[in-house]
Amino acid sequence: MLKLMCNLYSMTRAPEAVLRLFRVSHNRAASIEGKSAIFPGYVAPVVRKAEDGERELVNLNWGFVLLQKDRAPRRVTNVRDDKILTSPFWRTSFEQRRCLVPASSYCEPKGEKPATWHWFAVNGDEQRPLFAFPGVWTRYRGPLKKGGENVDQEVFAFMTTEPNALTASINHERMPVLITDPADFETWLSGSPDQAFALARSYAADQMQIVQSGADQEDLLNAA
Repeated sequence: MLKLMCNLYSMTRAPEAVLRLFRVSHNRAASIEGKSAIFPGYVAPVVRKAEDGERELVNLNWGFVLLQKDRAPRRVTNVRDDKILTSPFWRTSFEQRRCLVPASSYCEPKGEKPATWHWFAVNGDEQRPLFAFPGVWTRYRGPLKKGGENVDQEVFAFMTTEPNALTASINHERMPVLITDPADFETWLSGSPDQAFALARSYAADQMQIVQSGADQEDLLNAA
């Protein structure tokens, strides 16, 4: 069994749909484009609060960077809900730098040689309705490779929790936290740590579906 824990997702919706759902003004939005496959280290859009309290849409690199003695640095793309309050690696970002990660589907593999890749989406009137992973971000300064040059980049990761029945049919260990309610978006961005942490729950299995299964490591629906 591959142990990937949501290391692949898509965000295929048009920029206008993202700005509308997440209530970001055009003058606060970086240029973005839909992506059918987002892997660790890729640049992807996130929504966060700017210094003046307004929401902004920015492009960050997916994965905090964990330095390891005598080994190459490692990208850490997910933060467990049972670690986010206590781990020094995550706690300050959770308390001070929360963000929303727009997405239209996420992928989990099952089996190996070859794996079957299963894509999950939430239900709605559209194919692949937008949702958000509740995430955290920080600025990383250091190497990305063993002995490599230092880089300066802003990075993000998002939270996982216990899987619902649908996700557990493919990956019985974890699933990403999904939020779709605009009120929850605001709670995650601006609420207290206790209020934000209350959103760390499994999305209802009957409100989502597997929309694609096969060998493809990209979301084949080119939604607009």
